[in-house]
Amino acid sequence: MVYKIFSQKGTPKLAVLVDPDKQSAESLVRLAKLAVNCKADFFFVGGSLLTENSFEQAIITLKTHSNIPVVIFPGNNYQLSKHADAILFLSLISGRNPEYLIGQHVIAAPFVKGTGIEVIPTGYILIDGGKISTTSYITQTVPIPADKPEVAISTAIAGEMLGMKMIYLEAGSGAKYPVSANMIKEVKKNIGVPLIVGGGIRTAEQAEEVCAAGADVLVIGNALEKNPELLMEISLAVHGTKKTPLR
Repeated sequence: MVYKIFSQKGTPKLAVLVDPDKQSAESLVRLAKLAVNCKADFFFVGGSLLTENSFEQAIITLKTHSNIPVVIFPGNNYQLSKHADAILFLSLISGRNPEYLIGQHVIAAPFVKGTGIEVIPTGYILIDGGKISTTSYITQTVPIPADKPEVAISTAIAGEMLGMKMIYLEAGSGAKYPVSANMIKEVKKNIGVPLIVGGGIRTAEQAEEVCAAGADVLVIGNALEKNPELLMEISLAVHGTKKTPLR
């Protein structure tokens, strides 16, 4: 099960976020091979807004050219495929838009159940990363202010109480800055499920800081589109950081 890999004790895990709209078939093959060499732990596939009909083919390509688990990171109910290993069944618990709390899920549920892929209920929390993200715009969600860790903590606790198996703190693709170490640390202290952190991470130093603060899984995506070779530096930083034990 993919979830068992997420929750393993030891060092944090590294997820490479793939937006199919921003990758050609050739670049996907190169990324798959690079991710294998860099010992990435997961591929997350999806995006807030996909305009090309390349979602399923991207998953097939990654599966063909690597042995890394492919996890759907869906922006809507169209981003589904039986070829993935698992899906983060995201509920945008920091927002109040019913479509992204439960609405899209109702539409997707029968298809997802029919695929037999692993379903991981995940509480998705948007944090202000210094600019309006595509996710915030599409979902009409106001992110939690970066200097309000108490709001993020309460939201994460509520998500776990509602049965979420993971919590995802997201600053947004291309954020000016990542989720702060203090917020990560405080949220991690108050939950007993794996914590994913993504958005705005551009350097190995930032990756190390995020993981040291308590992230169980670090997500890197936008920065790799400009500099794929950065993946090795990020991987060394993530896998060299001592992981905060889950309670």
